[in-house]
Parts: sequence; C-alpha cells; structure tokens
Amino acid sequence: MQQQRRTRAEMIEETRAKLVATARRAFATQGFAHTSMDDFTAAAGLTRGALYHHFGSKEGLLIAVIEQVEAEVGERLQAVSDAAPSPWEGFRRRCRTYLELALEPEIRRIILQDARAVFGDVPQAAQSVGIAALQASLDGLIAEAAVAPLHTGVTARMIYGAVTEASFWIAETDGDHEARLAQALEGLERLLGGLRIR
Repeated sequence: MQQQRRTRAEMIEETRAKLVATARRAFATQGFAHTSMDDFTAAAGLTRGALYHHFGSKEGLLIAVIEQVEAEVGERLQAVSDAAPSPWEGFRRRCRTYLELALEPEIRRIILQDARAVFGDVPQAAQSVGIAALQASLDGLIAEAAVAPLHTGVTARMIYGAVTEASFWIAETDGDHEARLAQALEGLERLLGGLRIR
C-alpha cells in the first residue's frame, strides 16, 4: 500500500515537473501572453486538464516557474557571495550580480517582464528570501565592523527595492540593456559605498 502511495506521489511530481519545464521554455521564448496552454501541454504530452489540476491556472503555473527560477537565482547569488575574498566583497558582488542577471534572456523575460506584467511584482515569497539574505549579510558586516550599525531589516528592504527596481528598468523592452546595466552598476557602487566604515 505504501509503495502505491509513493508511486502515485512520484507520478504527480513527475507531471508537475514536466509542466513547469515545458512552460518555462515556452515563457522564456514566447512570453507568458503569447504562450498557448494547448501548445505547451501537448509539448509535455499532457492535457490542459492536467495543468488546471496541478496549478489551477496558467498564472498558477507561471508562479511555479518564477519560484523555480528565483530559487536558482538565489543559489547563484549565494555562490558568488561565498566565492568572494571578503564578506564585504561578497555582499557587493551579490548585489552587482543581481543587476547583471537582468541581461539573461530567460530571467529578463520571465522574472523582470512577465512577472510584473501579470502580477505587478515578483511574488512575495521570492522577495522575502532575497531580503533575508541581504539582512543576514548586513548583520555579519556590522558584526565585523565593516558597516556602521543600522537597522538591517529596513536597510535590506531598501537595497532589495533599489536593486530590484533597477533590474526592472534594465530589462525594459525599449531600452539599451547594456548601457542601462552600466549606469545601474555605477549607481549601486555609490549607494553601497555609503554603508562602509572607512
């Protein structure tokens, strides 16, 4: 009996993973608005009913895709931070890398264009993870006297907001993405420089 339950759970997970992977490819290349549910469910070898059963709607599936992409972004940012020669440099590189990711077509389309167009912003869960990571970094930097004492909760939110809004701006369809990235990185350096104890 337990073996059957596990098999059913595995089948459910496999179906969900197939839908997310197929939708992710479709959203990245065609955009959310231009992706046909019938086309990508057929590409996954599934039905529209499977999509509704597992995600409730096309928007529910987009949330699952966003969560997957954001989790990968979080891992990449942590790896960049961990590889830096100092905690300050790790914090700085984490913020810079987030801006640089706005040039990646999949992230630009799914996270920075479609998420905002459909939901008005990145889902709250993704925001909370990003803010918590920044706050933890700031707490560590204050503990080692690299940053002057301040309220890390609000400062993390302010930095997250600035970097996220700059990323949305870099990703706008009518802009020069490379030039905007350069301008955003310059602004970020001035913003972060004000936190350091010299």
